[in-house]
Amino acid sequence: MGKLKITIEDLFNISGSEIFNPVAYKSLSSIEIDSRKVKKGSLFVAIKGEKFDGHNFIKDAIKNGSAAVVIESKKLKRFRFLEIPVITVDDTTKAFGQIAGIWRDKLTAKVISITGSNGKTTVKEMVSMLLREKYTVVKTEANNNNHIGVPLTILSSNAKSEVVVLEQGTNHFGEIPYSAKISRPDYSLITNIGDAHLEFLKSKEGIFKEKSALLNETEKRNGTVFLNMDDPVIRKNSGIYKNKITYGFKGRVDVKGKILGHTDDGRAEIQIIYKKKKIKTVLPVYGESNANNFLAACSIALKLGLTNKEIIVGAQKIKSVQGRLYLKKYKDAIVIDDTYNASPASIRSAVDLLKKIKTFKKKVVVLGDVFELGAKSARLHKDLSEIFSADKNMTVLTTGAMMKHLHKQLRLKKVRSIHFYLREALSLYLQYEEIENAVILVKGSRGMKMEEFVNILEKRFE
Repeated sequence: MGKLKITIEDLFNISGSEIFNPVAYKSLSSIEIDSRKVKKGSLFVAIKGEKFDGHNFIKDAIKNGSAAVVIESKKLKRFRFLEIPVITVDDTTKAFGQIAGIWRDKLTAKVISITGSNGKTTVKEMVSMLLREKYTVVKTEANNNNHIGVPLTILSSNAKSEVVVLEQGTNHFGEIPYSAKISRPDYSLITNIGDAHLEFLKSKEGIFKEKSALLNETEKRNGTVFLNMDDPVIRKNSGIYKNKITYGFKGRVDVKGKILGHTDDGRAEIQIIYKKKKIKTVLPVYGESNANNFLAACSIALKLGLTNKEIIVGAQKIKSVQGRLYLKKYKDAIVIDDTYNASPASIRSAVDLLKKIKTFKKKVVVLGDVFELGAKSARLHKDLSEIFSADKNMTVLTTGAMMKHLHKQLRLKKVRSIHFYLREALSLYLQYEEIENAVILVKGSRGMKMEEFVNILEKRFE
């Protein structure tokens, strides 16, 4: 099987492209946007980002072996001296997406696209781990899930790739439709529709409309969509899809999950039934949200022909993603690091896990603000009080302008709660107050930098 390559004909198919020194162009199998990663024979695309402009690194790219470059037309005068092929376009970011789309058409690999308000990174990791028991898999690294990250992942695949697992994210209208037209999935899944990004997408129906572009693109290709029927918004819209596999823990679905019980440290024993197959396993990761994520991943794995044994073996290789219900066990405490991001739904899931862990009776919840909730922010923070009740073993520590609404509501319910207007005060509390022999959850949106409090706890208990 030969290498996949971008030909000169491919470059002419990019909108508004002109090619200078075309005779010198030879088909290239490596496309890069980071000059440090360029190797001999690469096509370098000079993308202008928020912090860096790739045009400033063209000399470095050529020094490292770039055989051709893609630049913006208005920059041509600056690079007239180049003797290698130069491809000019109106917008290098859009051209990069088009190149990825061309590459995607050359792939024989099946493309799986995953999005959702919560859990998309974890489901992506779980799907990849399970499918590796049978296939050669390429997946989105870290959370490269935007208009740049999706093309990067597609371009990292090659002729030997059998499955490409993409995470596709959004917080503004138009992002998913754009990346969906590049990825053109054979299989797609929305984990759930939550309150994340309400500030920009206005309502849950608005969030579904944005994210369903993946499902619509899949349907165009006669692919299969996977529908979480436990999610009311997805269930409401499920009838419009023809080639679908439904899954959930409730009602009649194609892939049915059931929680059989929990270990003392909060891991779920799960049973999954699909047609005549019945799978039972204890998950190596924590929380019912991860049971939901695993059910979603299994739905895809079963459709792609994995056996019970392959799924059970693959499941035991799954690891918690740093900052996502990541448990750190110490002699005098268990710290749940769930600081990567937050939504009202993910806070509820994390607190549910905290309550299930029986290692220590004392529970401490450290919460920072949830961002991007728009006009509903104060109410949604206040509503989180529903998951707490007066308990002498429970303490809730809050920080941030919005979390004060939760704090006030908790005090009305007689739940022990302390609000910290200064981060330094919360830091001192976590360093010196008596919180030994406790399960401690730390959670908040990215911008709250809650991982700093996890670092304090790590130093204290190590």
